[in-house]
Amino acid sequence: MILKTGTKAPPVWMMRQAGRYHSHYQKLRAKHSFMDLCKIPDLASEVALGPVQDFDFDVSILFSDILFPLEALGMGLEYTDHGPRLGFQLDQATVGKLVPWTDALPKLAFQKEAMILTREKIPSQKKVIGFIGGLWTLFVYAVEGSHAGSLIKSKQDMALFQKFAQIMLPLLKENIRIQFEGGADAVMIFDTAAGEVSPAFYQQWIAPLMAELSKAYPGKLGYYSKGTQRSFFTPEFLALPWAGMGFDHRWNLPSILNKTELSTPGFVQGNFDQALLFLSADEFEKTYRTYLEGFKKLTPEQRSNWVCGLGHGVLPKTPEANVRRFVQITREVFHE
Repeated sequence: MILKTGTKAPPVWMMRQAGRYHSHYQKLRAKHSFMDLCKIPDLASEVALGPVQDFDFDVSILFSDILFPLEALGMGLEYTDHGPRLGFQLDQATVGKLVPWTDALPKLAFQKEAMILTREKIPSQKKVIGFIGGLWTLFVYAVEGSHAGSLIKSKQDMALFQKFAQIMLPLLKENIRIQFEGGADAVMIFDTAAGEVSPAFYQQWIAPLMAELSKAYPGKLGYYSKGTQRSFFTPEFLALPWAGMGFDHRWNLPSILNKTELSTPGFVQGNFDQALLFLSADEFEKTYRTYLEGFKKLTPEQRSNWVCGLGHGVLPKTPEANVRRFVQITREVFHE
């Protein structure tokens, strides 16, 4: 398995493990803007290295943001106290402002350089992964400005989505390629708006584009979709050559690992509820050990594809001590 460590315990990594909750990040952020932390490769690699050094995660992830391809296409981007803001919202009148993907690609070269430096700094026995945003999620951000709410504007203009996909899909393929050239062991697709649509919508509009990416890099891409359910995924989608799939905390992960709920190739990543990291130290430990009981009932072979993590990303102000104990408890339980 592409993210396997060769130990009894599952490899551990968390989305957003290098972020606002972490004192290492906060010290760097006090001196540099978020944009600089992402776009200056040496800084990006230092941010990515921090949680691996501090918590001993098994996997490091490129420190960047899913919205940079939108900026590269000419939509502008700034990070404010109220979140990211694009220079304009995408519609039929503004779609003509997007530059060709061939002109956009050089503006993403900093990710390759950041990946090279991250790989150099991370211990060789640990994995380094890259990521991109899902095409639908990027479209939602471009149209709505965020992925919150009912997404009415995004869902009502599939002609616009098709125009957007013709430009964005080849750019994402190349964005993935340069991350692999930088040394990524795998690249994750984060589709955080995918669960805001119906299963039929997903299968008609989103799944075919994800299938095209999967087939372009067989066995190398992971896919995470927030809020999706079993009915979203056809057997054909699950049989695509994914490196693995991530599942949020709404899923019963042991039932996926033992293939009673669905069967998917490669690693299975997730899925402790990230909100429960805010419990007191004693309550968190009790709750997490209870969560792990379902995995202990599996055979070592059934658990062998598990990559342990959260249902989504580490939230701001998450207690660092609980993140550290999460990693320690995981290894304690599965080395017993």
